[in-house]
Amino acid sequence: MSTEGVDAESAGGVSAEGVSTRTVPGVAGARARAGLPGGAAGVRRARLRGRPLVVAAGRVAVLVVFLGAWQLLAATHTIDTFYFGEPTGIWDRLETWVRHGTSQGPLLTQVWVTLQETLLGFGIGTTLGVACGIALGRLRLAADILAPYIKTANSVPRIVFGSVFAIWFGLGIGSKVALAVVLVFFGVFFNAFQGAREVDRALIANARVLGAGPVQVTWQVVVPSALSWITTSLHVAFGFAVTGAIVGELLGAQQGLGLLISQAQANFDPDGVYAGLVITALLALTAEGLITLLERRLLRWRPRTGSNR
Repeated sequence: MSTEGVDAESAGGVSAEGVSTRTVPGVAGARARAGLPGGAAGVRRARLRGRPLVVAAGRVAVLVVFLGAWQLLAATHTIDTFYFGEPTGIWDRLETWVRHGTSQGPLLTQVWVTLQETLLGFGIGTTLGVACGIALGRLRLAADILAPYIKTANSVPRIVFGSVFAIWFGLGIGSKVALAVVLVFFGVFFNAFQGAREVDRALIANARVLGAGPVQVTWQVVVPSALSWITTSLHVAFGFAVTGAIVGELLGAQQGLGLLISQAQANFDPDGVYAGLVITALLALTAEGLITLLERRLLRWRPRTGSNR
């Protein structure tokens, strides 16, 4: 008899069919690497599948606790509702605006005005920021010449431009769009600029060896490499666009959510102020979700890291 057979049988039990029943060393590791239910990888994947539900439940719990505590403090007169309002009052104000409209007209009209200002400011500011950032990231001489002027413009509190734009463009949509563009531009510009500077020089050199010109290198190498920087800035940029639209309306407007908030503030109506903020937050969260979907679509070519598996 072969000694190999004896060793195999002595290392583990033998079933009635003559098949060894003991797990062969290395099988458990192979099962784990293959993601089988018995391996650690399978347990980890099961946990990851349940993670979105846990996160969603946690978020809802935080909101419920916050609103419940606020309502309890208001009901027990621990806080003065004249100054702090209460969740039920905010809900009533939102219901009134939806059913009967606002003092400036239907609520949807006010939302659309602010949304239009935000989208225009976001689109124009993002386009200019990406174009200027990529261009100056590629043209080092131009970047060195314009650097002090860009830094000076960025150091100025850009909110103060709202009053200037109100004088230049009046109380219409133009002044709000201009303020949103200024707020969006610099955030996107610096990310696009840095992304263009961080491109692997070996990739550029290889593209040039293959005969690519400056325009082809920019579009086929620099822009895709800087895309992750640009898409990251879009999340913050949209928030700045909303800020520009709302602040512009607070400084002077004929319609919009900012005007509703300003009027509520003038009337010492905290519920109205919070109701306007709730609608603004819902718009921002919706846009954040859409930007996240866009980011995943644009960057789906990028290999996943170990944390994303």
